[in-house]
Amino acid sequence: MSMTRDIPAPVPRRRMPQSLIAARNIVAFLTRSPTSLFGLVVLALLILVALFAPLIATHDPYAQNLQATLQPPSGTHFFGTDELGRDIFSRLVHGSRITLTIISLVTVVVGPLGLFFGTVAGYFGGKVDTVLMRITDIFLSFPSLILSLAFVAALGPSLNNAIIAIALTAWPPIARLARAETLTFRQADYIAAARLQGASSARIIWKSIVPMCLPSVTIRLTLNMATVILTAAGLGFLGLGAQPPLPEWGAMIATGRRYMIDSWWLVTFPGIAILCVSLAFNLLGDGLRDALDPKQMNKR
Repeated sequence: MSMTRDIPAPVPRRRMPQSLIAARNIVAFLTRSPTSLFGLVVLALLILVALFAPLIATHDPYAQNLQATLQPPSGTHFFGTDELGRDIFSRLVHGSRITLTIISLVTVVVGPLGLFFGTVAGYFGGKVDTVLMRITDIFLSFPSLILSLAFVAALGPSLNNAIIAIALTAWPPIARLARAETLTFRQADYIAAARLQGASSARIIWKSIVPMCLPSVTIRLTLNMATVILTAAGLGFLGLGAQPPLPEWGAMIATGRRYMIDSWWLVTFPGIAILCVSLAFNLLGDGLRDALDPKQMNKR
């Protein structure tokens, strides 16, 4: 009597979700470009430094030592000390948290607000489009920094008010972009099919139009982050943003400019930090624009 063993059926492999596959392809595309890779590395370093700031900082960023004021970079103080003897390296490390907070909060406000105004105006058209776009044009008619200064002057100088002011001035370009994208999608066949099935306007905008606008809006948000960082630094430099003793990079440059002739490190290292992060977001935005280009996707 021959004995046969039951061969177990092969276990089907779980397919990776499409969103993860798309994210993996985008990251792979970005890593092939040196400029985009630089942006990714700098952004990753910014996040890591902000998360582990207490472990990376060598000194208390608020501790004053009047016996060690305006010391040049050395083994004890990597980036030197300021006019109050505080360690500049530690203040830069903790200042990355403030920069990341500004970027995150502005993005959370600007993205949904710009998408809402743009998609609603583009989908409904007519008087709704006219009213919403005239409001957008009013904000666009002023330079963002000047308008931010006006809002901060009205609200009062503080970091929270600076974030609110930047968010209120950064959404109009997003709204314009979302409106242009919506105008191209609202006459599509799948939108007409959704209307015939009885879908409400809110559902069509949220389920069908907003996902199609997200790639372009994400690219624009990434490119806008450089402007957000520079605006926040400008407000801090003018004394309208983060208030002392917070280690905000623009405020550090403002306090160090009085000693910059003899103590160059007071403004050099915060300026390099602002330059690198702003440049990284611009390069990353350019890389995302190429990665999300349909022609590039077809090549991949």
